[in-house]
Amino acid sequence: MILGFIYSVMITQLDFTQLFANLGDFTEILVKMCSPDWGYLDKITNPLLETIKMSILGTLIGSVIAFPYALLVSQNIVKNKIVTGVFRFILNIIRTIPNLLLGAIFVAIIGIGAVTGVFALAVFTFGMVSKLFYEAIETIDEGPIEALTAVGASKMQIIRYGVLPQVMSYYISYVLYAFEINVRSSTILGYIGAGGIGLFLERSLSMYRYDRVGLIVLVTFIVILVIDEISNRSREALTK
Repeated sequence: MILGFIYSVMITQLDFTQLFANLGDFTEILVKMCSPDWGYLDKITNPLLETIKMSILGTLIGSVIAFPYALLVSQNIVKNKIVTGVFRFILNIIRTIPNLLLGAIFVAIIGIGAVTGVFALAVFTFGMVSKLFYEAIETIDEGPIEALTAVGASKMQIIRYGVLPQVMSYYISYVLYAFEINVRSSTILGYIGAGGIGLFLERSLSMYRYDRVGLIVLVTFIVILVIDEISNRSREALTK
């Protein structure tokens, strides 16, 4: 890791002196951000709620699609390796596309607005939850599946009685985790035109209104903190 770090510094020609030379500008911006423009709070309340709604819808749509898809790519459920291989290949392609690129693609297709953010978050959620969920499915106890198969149970009955009881708590936990990430991501997506409070963040930065930027960062931080706490407690309750 040390050799890799040194080699990366040499390739990128990273100049640490330039970083510290501009430290004064950073301090000046930080001071302005520490004096939030509280009068701007009324204007960002609705965009903040829109950001949360985007996260909820994107998480819901993506996780609902991910549920059956994860079953299709689980090799202990679908024995045909060609089928699982093709679906896993598609999943890997989707997972390699970063959030910002997804947002830019949907902005070009749909246009600026919250709907764009919902689709981008849905695709991201689908990729992440599918990956985590099918890995959880493949680690379950095979005993119930073998017993149900021995008595002539259908594939749907095996999934319902042998698979889902073992993995549903994991699935819900992954969905909550995806929701946490989406609340953060939706702010950045809004910055490129995908709706929400990120659009107001971009405007404030372009106008050098760092007092408004400080307010947006503070409000977003509080909302994310509350959501994280609720999500963590929910996951803890599921694992008990």
